[in-house]
Amino acid sequence: MPVKIPANLPAAKTLREENIFIMDEKRAEMQDIRPLHILVLNLMPTKIVTETQLARLLGNTPLQIEMELLTVHRTPKNTAKEHMIAFYKTFDDVKDSYYDGMVITGAPVEQMAFEEVDYWQELCRIMQWSRSHVYSTFHICWGAQAGLYYHYGIEKLPLEKKLFGIFHHRVTHKGSILFRGFDDVFFAPHSRHTTINRAQLEKEPRLKILAESDEAGVYAISTDGGRQIFITGHAEYDPDTLAKEYFRDLEAGLPIEIPKNYFPGDDPTKTPLSTWRSGANLLFSNWLNYFVYQSTPYRLDEIPSI
Repeated sequence: MPVKIPANLPAAKTLREENIFIMDEKRAEMQDIRPLHILVLNLMPTKIVTETQLARLLGNTPLQIEMELLTVHRTPKNTAKEHMIAFYKTFDDVKDSYYDGMVITGAPVEQMAFEEVDYWQELCRIMQWSRSHVYSTFHICWGAQAGLYYHYGIEKLPLEKKLFGIFHHRVTHKGSILFRGFDDVFFAPHSRHTTINRAQLEKEPRLKILAESDEAGVYAISTDGGRQIFITGHAEYDPDTLAKEYFRDLEAGLPIEIPKNYFPGDDPTKTPLSTWRSGANLLFSNWLNYFVYQSTPYRLDEIPSI
């Protein structure tokens, strides 16, 4: 089944070329099926790239998804104003609406204290609102750190050096529905300078660690019932995302190491292989199926608060 996106969204052309099943509004309105309403709070600087990555994963399920895009009151440097006006909503536009699911992306602000981020108070209002207006919220990377800090007081800690590359992970909560069908070992990308305070996390009875990595640490955390899910990596990344980041920092003269387990033979002249795509698709498919589609009330205004 398709993901419903605006007909003129730049991601549409890319997704059609990849045979991802998408549907425009006119065709979707002709179907007597209630789509899942998924709100994406896109905090990444490369808006169109992230839109495409997430739409690709949301669209690879047997469900009809209606994806809406949300932004904070901050002018993006890498996306045209016309694109933001055409495709993005503000919190005032959505605050009276209800959603089956929501994705809060990462953001390149992890080395700042949360309270120093210029849109932190607005993000707090959105996260508080999600507790009563969204059935399941899927937090990614810095979005996961921000959510854990806001909802549970779990702090982030600086790493000695940037965690950068593709890392082995294992499912540690064997009964986890979110990781149903996963192999014993799976791969996921990470690109971050901070990590969560595991000691604080383990003392929080409302949270469960679902998957982790010896090198990258805790990967997936969930509340009972999956109303809130926190993923510390970037399963949505394209095969070349880390390469672009590596060469960008190299050209800028920033300290950057070759991403681990990424370029064949650690040779940056070679094309990296995608080793995490199947796991990424299964992760999002499980989230949509088990924690959104099969759990959300048919009437969205009947979503219980948490």
